[in-house]
Amino acid sequence: MRYLYPAGRIIFALIFVTAAPRHFTHVGIQHAADLGVPLASLLVPISGLMALAGGLSVAVGYKAKGGAWLLVGFLIPVTLMMHAFWKLQDSSMIHVQQAMLAKNLSMLGAALLLTQFGAGPMSFDKHE
Repeated sequence: MRYLYPAGRIIFALIFVTAAPRHFTHVGIQHAADLGVPLASLLVPISGLMALAGGLSVAVGYKAKGGAWLLVGFLIPVTLMMHAFWKLQDSSMIHVQQAMLAKNLSMLGAALLLTQFGAGPMSFDKHE
């Protein structure tokens, strides 16, 4: 049972860690700008740092509550700005963005739980 905690943390954090590098590319910044993100050239790299730092913190279980708060701070604006299906007209794109919004909301729920319960056993936090 104790191995479920680190496995769950790693699986949860994987999406943030693997997606973060795109936040530092012209393509990633331009995509956000095209969707109306203000100051995308500044805010998108900052969000990439938040995703990477929060994801790594949760994955290894070091200062995981703080890392989870970084992910909450990342997820709220990203979810609302990047997956605003209510602004779209194309029904297939609406469906895709509704699914992406739902995915982000589920991750937000998990991150909020981590802010309260922490990393669990088999973490650096447990040994402090």
